Amino acid sequence: MRRETIAIHSGFDCDPATKAVAVPIYQSVAYAFDSADHGAALFNLEEDGFRYSRISNPTNAILEERVAELEGGIAGVALASGQAALHYAFLNVADHGGNIVAAPQLYGTTHTLLNHVLRRQGIEARFAASDSAADIEALIDDETRAVFCETVGNPAGNICDIAAISEAAHRHGVPVIVDNTVATPILLRPIEHGADIVVHSLTKFMGGHGTAMGGMVVDSGRFDWAGEKRRFPQFNEPDRSYHGLVYAERFGKAAFAARMRSVYQRTTGAVMAPMSAFLLLQGIETVALRVERHVDNARRVADFLRADPRVEWVNYAGFEDSPYFELAGKYLCGRPPSLLTFGVVGGYEAAKAFYDRLALVKRLVNIGDVKSLACHPASTTHRQMTAEEAAAAGVTPEMIRLCVGIEHADDIIADLDQALAARATPMLAA
Repeated sequence: MRRETIAIHSGFDCDPATKAVAVPIYQSVAYAFDSADHGAALFNLEEDGFRYSRISNPTNAILEERVAELEGGIAGVALASGQAALHYAFLNVADHGGNIVAAPQLYGTTHTLLNHVLRRQGIEARFAASDSAADIEALIDDETRAVFCETVGNPAGNICDIAAISEAAHRHGVPVIVDNTVATPILLRPIEHGADIVVHSLTKFMGGHGTAMGGMVVDSGRFDWAGEKRRFPQFNEPDRSYHGLVYAERFGKAAFAARMRSVYQRTTGAVMAPMSAFLLLQGIETVALRVERHVDNARRVADFLRADPRVEWVNYAGFEDSPYFELAGKYLCGRPPSLLTFGVVGGYEAAKAFYDRLALVKRLVNIGDVKSLACHPASTTHRQMTAEEAAAAGVTPEMIRLCVGIEHADDIIADLDQALAARATPMLAA
């Protein structure tokens, strides 16, 4: 099936008991065992099934299958948020130490997770000088557990060369973890270009309605965990908490997802509520249509901003002079996502003044909603960074991050115009 069809049908046909075609909300904490032996087999991971919703839930399982198929992977693990998904993905490869090499253009909270939280847990974060494969490869050594990047950086808008990065990482026996939240599998499937693990904040474009939080980790099934025994002993040595089970032997290609569910989801509990899974499934049914409108609107908005003298610069990969124009053609078929950034003439205070005058465009820190959303990163998402760290992430004082929604493009542009006029025009006249 094509992705538009997968988004609607994958993982569920109808309820076998009622023939209902809507995915049921299995609002249940636990599930009955046929016998003591049946329960033992479930707990020993010898038999598939449901035993407790901290580990798996039927509604969540449908969501996991649907997103995994959309990405071209073999298994998914649904989690409470995108940050929980990233945290588990990093721990799953590096819970015994080592380092993670990352592109510098990252979402602010992800940077904090890597640079501060995981560092205190004995996992070193190494940020490359740029998002180029060469700069990333230069930091890989025998203790590297993964390479990480965002397919489209938030808020930087950079597009990573996934194929080149994956080739470089794989030369050293290292897996590639990518955050595909901004692009979505509608525009880009990183696994097709060599990525091994794909992470999503489903809260954003996939859900689309701003009503439910959720994260997803998709296992491509392509990385050879058994072939890297020294680097990844956790997949190749007996797990004493599961009676000596060896994940690479028992689960084969799906070892990454299986271990994440069994070790981290089961014991630390960042689970997605089944109601959230249901709401996210509703959003995913229309993601292909929404992304098409997002992309079209973003082009019109970018053209408007670029032609306006009250705007200092516009970072949009659809412009031919963008350093990411060719990569947008290679990976996104020339259809950059609706996340773009621009600088308001006048710097930090002018950007704040513009931001405060927005009316239709909502001021908040989410992205990917059907509504147009704006953020001033220097005062919000990247406020905790030093000036040097913010600059490395592509954040400047005058920057506005705009996630263009699916309203009529003329109405979005009219709101931007009046907000620019409220502050920028008098400054230019002066």
